[in-house]
Amino acid sequence: MRGRGPGPGGSGSLPGSDGGLLVVGDVATDVVARHRSPLARGTDTTADIRLLPGGAGANAACWAVRWGCADVRLLARVGTDARAWHEASLRDSGVRARLVVDDEVPTATVISLVDASAERTFLTDSGASVRLTADDWSPSLLDGVGRLHLSGYLYFSEAGRGAVAAALASARERGVAVSVDPASVAFIEELGVARFLAETEGAETLLPNADEARLLTGLADVEKAAAALSRLGRVAVVTLGEAGAVVAEAGEVTARVPPVATRAVDSTGAGDAFTGAYLAARLAGADPPGAAKEGCRAGAAAVTRAGGRPGAGPGRGQGPGLGREER
Repeated sequence: MRGRGPGPGGSGSLPGSDGGLLVVGDVATDVVARHRSPLARGTDTTADIRLLPGGAGANAACWAVRWGCADVRLLARVGTDARAWHEASLRDSGVRARLVVDDEVPTATVISLVDASAERTFLTDSGASVRLTADDWSPSLLDGVGRLHLSGYLYFSEAGRGAVAAALASARERGVAVSVDPASVAFIEELGVARFLAETEGAETLLPNADEARLLTGLADVEKAAAALSRLGRVAVVTLGEAGAVVAEAGEVTARVPPVATRAVDSTGAGDAFTGAYLAARLAGADPPGAAKEGCRAGAAAVTRAGGRPGAGPGRGQGPGLGREER
């Protein structure tokens, strides 16, 4: 593939790079609880608990930087409670963040329950993240941008849908490629499949996991689901967890990307890592199959550590106002 990213630890622009990456998405405070035994209902269960910066959009942006994209930007909404912490974390990660401050609602909070198999279950308080509105958008945010990525969580509120619709319209006017992460089976079911597909019409790339692809198409076979999604004028890249990924273009499966062997500790943010590395590689000139290989590499790296970000840097292990280091 052309313009292969440097992978973990890389920095600087990549060969063939054409413009930066803008992520319009969510920032969240993650409470990650890794429990080795099943949850004991009505009493205590021992767990390793960390307070970490997260959010699907913010995580993807950080992984794109880690995978070599020199210009990564983020538009998101946060509460006053954790603004400084999240700004510092994103700045330390190399992301140029524009965080709109909400004076009425706190920052999104996600409790991630991670079992002994590294599978995670989320309890989500979307907070300020889904209150991003069309008024928070400006077409000038696309200046110098080669790709726009929209976090699916914004589609699950009226205000958020207005924001991503405005961003998508501006991108189409400028000829900027747009990708969408569907984000959540449960929330898509609440919104409705037909409406979600209608709202995302015009996006070049969909990046669902296997369950989301099945839900969006009604097809049990993941490869058939990927092919069906790609007939909507999109590239469909379906992540399969430990089984790798499937890439489909123009109604045909064009690649089956093998997984990268690793020992999983926490699957929180693995899909976000895939997305960030995939988009960095696309900006560097990779085709979808080649970019998916980079995504699998990043996903494998993500599951070896707690939380959804690439790694801790100065100040990033401290919770908002808590002054305690990540262990």
